[in-house]
Amino acid sequence: MRLLYFGTYERDYPRNAQVIAALRGAGVEVNERHVSVWEGSTHKWRAGAGAAARLVLAEARLLRRPRDEFDAVIVGYPGHLDLPAARRIADGRPVVFNPLVSLYDTFVEDRRRFGPSSPAGRVLKAIDRRALRAAALVVADTQANASFLARLGGLARDEIEVCFVGAEERLFSPNWEPEQPFEALFVGKLIPLHGVTTVLGAARAAPEVRFRLIGSGQLEPLLQQRPPNVAHVPWVEYERLPQELHRAGCALGVFGTSEKAGRVIPNKVFQALACGVPVITADTPAARELLVDGDSALLVPPGDAAALAAGVRRFAQDPELARRIAEGGLRAYRARASERVLGERWRTLIEGLLS
Repeated sequence: MRLLYFGTYERDYPRNAQVIAALRGAGVEVNERHVSVWEGSTHKWRAGAGAAARLVLAEARLLRRPRDEFDAVIVGYPGHLDLPAARRIADGRPVVFNPLVSLYDTFVEDRRRFGPSSPAGRVLKAIDRRALRAAALVVADTQANASFLARLGGLARDEIEVCFVGAEERLFSPNWEPEQPFEALFVGKLIPLHGVTTVLGAARAAPEVRFRLIGSGQLEPLLQQRPPNVAHVPWVEYERLPQELHRAGCALGVFGTSEKAGRVIPNKVFQALACGVPVITADTPAARELLVDGDSALLVPPGDAAALAAGVRRFAQDPELARRIAEGGLRAYRARASERVLGERWRTLIEGLLS
């Protein structure tokens, strides 16, 4: 089977890199037809007229006939505007859409940059709907997100399949050796979905525990008033993240209270699980698709700083509990989200379209 991974997708984004690696690991030939638009842009959809012009030129370049033969096309994230070009290039062959997120949900419901009834909000919802309906198959990252995308696109629920995000195992592998003193590690964009306010609240409630926050984003001004037990690092190279995880006392997931936060398991949770690191994250419908509280992670109520502080303290005070949860998380990852498992899952889904 030969696949064409197609579009203006962000090549280094973990969802895209992991899908390509998993498929190749499953014996699938994957060629890329990529035109760069978003690489190097911290805020992809706020880059203004320059990005719009690059996108128009990119879509024109994507329409050129590819040299490689292929059986199906996968449109990567963020590829919501690439579906017309993908369908034309596919010329009747199946087009699979790997959206990861809804643009409307991200910029209206989660980040609240536009109002639901604003012109921009209506345009984003229309782009989402058109892209979802243009594909022969949509692959979501969780069951919760699949149900949401089906409603958004006006699709039957069985028109959307699910493959977890997983982790790139060329980088993220078990080698957890926590350093002392204990330190809770948060990695991610400082946006409402990740719940940085909850993390800061937990740090204030547990002043004896060290917290390390890696990332930047729209809520970064909140860190100006961070408590003294919180260290902030704006950026760490992607290839160095495994080192950060391996020496952390525990890894923190997402704690936002939005509907979107309840539908996702972020990259960083899979990466921590793959590294054999104990995880604390919000108790959400998406998290429960993979994790069991007290067995493969500690799950706390979304937005509850006191509960997060209590969970961090449990790990800091009970190394045996931390190690047992870490082992359970790694087992869950290997059973349901490893590259081997996800590669076979992706391959099976696309073979089903071809047959």
